[in-house]
Amino acid sequence: MNAHLGIARAWRFAAGAAGWSGRAAVAAALFLMAGCASYAPAPIVPAESAAALEARSLDDAKLGRLIAALDPEGAAAPGWDLSKLTLAALYFHPDLDVARSRLASSEAGLITAGERPNPVLRVVPTKHTTILDPSSWTVGASLDVIIETAGKRGHRVAAAEDLTAAARHDLATAAWQARGRVRGALLTLWSAESRRALIENRRALQEQLVGLLSRRFAAGEASALDLARERIALNEASLALRRADGERAQALAALAAAIGLPAQALEHAPLSLAGFDHAPDLAPDIASGTLRRHALTERSDIQALLAEYAASEARLQLEVARQYPDLVLGPGYTFDQGDNQYTVGLAAELPIFNQHQGPIAEAAAKRREAAARFTRLQAQIIAEIDGAAAAYRAAAATLATADTLRQDETARGQQIERSFRAGGVDRPTLVTAEIELADADLSRFAAIADQRRAIERLEDALQTPLFDPGAALLLPQAVAGAPSS
Repeated sequence: MNAHLGIARAWRFAAGAAGWSGRAAVAAALFLMAGCASYAPAPIVPAESAAALEARSLDDAKLGRLIAALDPEGAAAPGWDLSKLTLAALYFHPDLDVARSRLASSEAGLITAGERPNPVLRVVPTKHTTILDPSSWTVGASLDVIIETAGKRGHRVAAAEDLTAAARHDLATAAWQARGRVRGALLTLWSAESRRALIENRRALQEQLVGLLSRRFAAGEASALDLARERIALNEASLALRRADGERAQALAALAAAIGLPAQALEHAPLSLAGFDHAPDLAPDIASGTLRRHALTERSDIQALLAEYAASEARLQLEVARQYPDLVLGPGYTFDQGDNQYTVGLAAELPIFNQHQGPIAEAAAKRREAAARFTRLQAQIIAEIDGAAAAYRAAAATLATADTLRQDETARGQQIERSFRAGGVDRPTLVTAEIELADADLSRFAAIADQRRAIERLEDALQTPLFDPGAALLLPQAVAGAPSS
């Protein structure tokens, strides 16, 4: 209300002082002000936001339609596998919302960079108090038009375009990291459930052996020491089973967090872990061939730093261009007691005290910093690929040894089983052989899990899907985030 009264008073004053020519100038200013954007409040209510987060689930109808539209074949498959859970993470996880917001901010910055400076309108009514005419008025108006020189606007737009491209690549990096978190938690869950099944089988055999020895001990045919040793092994198997249960619960919680869901949302979800049952068939030169070159030149974080470097070059060009001052063209008009006076003013900054050398030096240093960060990232990627490849080769060698040991245990177990059927050995001996084979299975699975983890490291270093090579990582821009409240 007070602002409107102030505008009305200003209008009446200008109208009375300047006549219709002044009214026209003020009317034009007020018309332009009427086209301005207005503020729209968007308060955050913590309780409502928390309730919305707690209510999230994989049954979200919009998520279902999204998966059906983007991955029709995967949507028809039963269970929630890595591909569908990745789409759920792109839809739900707040990190993706933050990355999308940064991209929107960069796109808005592109609009700002392309804007031309607004002209400045000056209206100066002047009252003269003289003896002959104590109430005479002089009305003057001028328009300052800034003319940018040396292509400054083009350099500014180029820098903004490069930063927008960097933000778009950062969004792709955030999507890949979301997939990595989902894959890591899902792999941990697969490992915990597979290991639990093996431990449960091992514990059942150990319990059977303890029962056999207990009956022999009661009959005086076994020593207390042998029975105590097997009971200790049974207790250790029971504890290992409980630890596997705990690992599974933690993996479920980690998976929910990786997707952006509360833990209870996955309690009854049909998860599909079959994608980790068999290792992908990897080429022998996977760490030194095309995928390596692709990672060093095409990874989304590499592309983001390249775009940031291009932006730093555009900024340096902008600062160099700012050595040349902009021109200010100022046409003016004055109504002086019946006389019409027209003027044309021209202004420019005089580079006397400085020649813009400081900002130029800062921009050049920023460009060197961007180049150094790019080189550092490439070196980091090389180290990641080499380390993951070494881990994969070591895990493969360990698995080959574990396979050989298990084959030996299998052959020995088959020999003891034939002896048992022929009456050559007793049942405790047969059960002991089965326990040794169960231990070999556990050792072999540990090698398998290490191999899967090494493949996971390779996947992250190469930024290429290996567990599900047929699934293309969709552009995260195509996945609108879930509402937060």
